[in-house]
Amino acid sequence: MNRRKIVIGAIIGSAVLGFAALAGLAGHYAISRDDDDDDEEEGRGAVARGLRFAKVSLQQGLTASESEGQPISAKFELDRGNFQLSVYTSKDGRLSEVLVDYSTGNIAKVTPITEGDDLAAAQSQSAAMAEAKTPLREAVEKAIGEAAGFRAVAVVPNLKDGRAVASVLLFKGDESKIVNETLD
Repeated sequence: MNRRKIVIGAIIGSAVLGFAALAGLAGHYAISRDDDDDDEEEGRGAVARGLRFAKVSLQQGLTASESEGQPISAKFELDRGNFQLSVYTSKDGRLSEVLVDYSTGNIAKVTPITEGDDLAAAQSQSAAMAEAKTPLREAVEKAIGEAAGFRAVAVVPNLKDGRAVASVLLFKGDESKIVNETLD
């Protein structure tokens, strides 16, 4: 790899990490580059470009995943260079990642979450949703209603002062914002 690519990679990596910290969606829901991904078009810009091809909304992805359990988080993401709609679900103590086809809204794949950072994130999200009275889909719809013209990209619940709150990441062109919605 030449020096220019290394510098560009470092700049992109720094920008993506800064955006993730700003968004407050670190961990599972950070829009960041995948460690296995060498593609320079990763990160926030690549997700925004991928959204142009997504015919399914985040809310539709949440609804589609309900057959696999209670949705506990969702995001459009890049994984190893592939754009996808990922929804974490919880059912009978089991945690799963449900990949929803962003063109059709059909479930493409279901994978148990059993280890690593994904497990820790899913357990935290499941604990937050155990305190919630409002489904994530409704929180996303409310956030979009407060931000005309924006599209939901990710939603992750967490506990703040014992209350369940959903952080919804919204995009509109190059602009992004986080809207926090209570889930009680």
